[in-house]
Amino acid sequence: MSQKQIIKSAWIAPIDQPILRDAAVAFQHGKILAIGAAKIIIEANPDAEVHDLGESILLPGLVNAHTNLELSHITRISPQKNLAEWIIELMKQTSSTAIEISIDSGVKQCLKFGVTSVGDISKQCNLTRPLLRNGPLRVVSYGEIQAMAQRRKLLDERFAVATDTSQESQWLRVGVSPHAPYTVEAEGYEKCLQFAKQYRRPLATHLAETDHEKIFLADLAGPFRHLWEAGVNAWDDAVPKFTAGPIEFAREIGLLDYPTLLAHVNYCDDGELEILSRGQASVVYCPRTHAYFGHPPHRWREMMSRGINVAVGTDSCASSPDLNLVDDLRLLRKIAPDVSAHTLWEMATIRAARAIMMQDQVGSITSGKFADFVSFATDSNDPLEDIVQREQFSASLWINGVKI
Repeated sequence: MSQKQIIKSAWIAPIDQPILRDAAVAFQHGKILAIGAAKIIIEANPDAEVHDLGESILLPGLVNAHTNLELSHITRISPQKNLAEWIIELMKQTSSTAIEISIDSGVKQCLKFGVTSVGDISKQCNLTRPLLRNGPLRVVSYGEIQAMAQRRKLLDERFAVATDTSQESQWLRVGVSPHAPYTVEAEGYEKCLQFAKQYRRPLATHLAETDHEKIFLADLAGPFRHLWEAGVNAWDDAVPKFTAGPIEFAREIGLLDYPTLLAHVNYCDDGELEILSRGQASVVYCPRTHAYFGHPPHRWREMMSRGINVAVGTDSCASSPDLNLVDDLRLLRKIAPDVSAHTLWEMATIRAARAIMMQDQVGSITSGKFADFVSFATDSNDPLEDIVQREQFSASLWINGVKI
């Protein structure tokens, strides 16, 4: 919309500055112009159309830093013995014929729950990107690569598909994701990292999601060996070993010297926390998925205290009830009643934007960023806390300055 507009609200949470009372934001051509006291913003823009939200709080559009939109047709898989067994079951339910249904469902869920930007892991990105390139969701599309054992010969082919930028648009940016240390060998990781560094592209991987990952790297044993032998039927004995664990594996390759998105990191000791704190990588914690698999308590608060950027994500509908990112914040509130509501919302906005390398465009209500907003009705004097304490869908959503 070309006309200058103003949204006035009882509360505005810019996220990169303290919450504002009786505030307003002006925007035009899809970009934020100014934010401040409502009286000042309205007087400074007499030609603008004003929308008064009344007793509501306006936040930046939420950012789901780790999800798999192409799995949105799958209802949460029944609990399995371990992650490897879960993956085997997931492979049985995954089909290219369901892609269009999944993407439509996933996008609708995101918009329903106030999410305007996502970090989307896509194994079938040649099919998902054409469906996502025209919006309205902002997507970093991480083309996923799996290339290990007998399938290492597919590395170049899968890399070419994952890094194909022909579908890029104002809504979609291409990134790459070597899946995990139990599905991609070091050569594949190095190839993806080189691409990301050369073209300053988003890079993501699953790391330390389960303690079986360390067993597999060190001894080529455990449930992930079973995955390759029984689930994929593509094992060979040329897979290299690595004895120091997945976080040291990532450090040695160079992933931690780049703003890599590390999904999960459910298992790390004090020494590994120190390694992460010396790097540039972000960690994306998925609370409801974490609880579903029964992992021990996540060390996200310690990570944040050490200066690690920690964001929140939903993961997919195969491990989470839905893509309601606010429900993941609500679980965090129960886990950590001592953490401020503002910090929780940072994890779904500005910290998440940094994790997917979009911090200059989204994640806060800041002049020059995209006019992406979500509002929630609230008559509380502590609105950020109010929203995470009770069930409520988003009241209104704007993307690029257009109400959805």
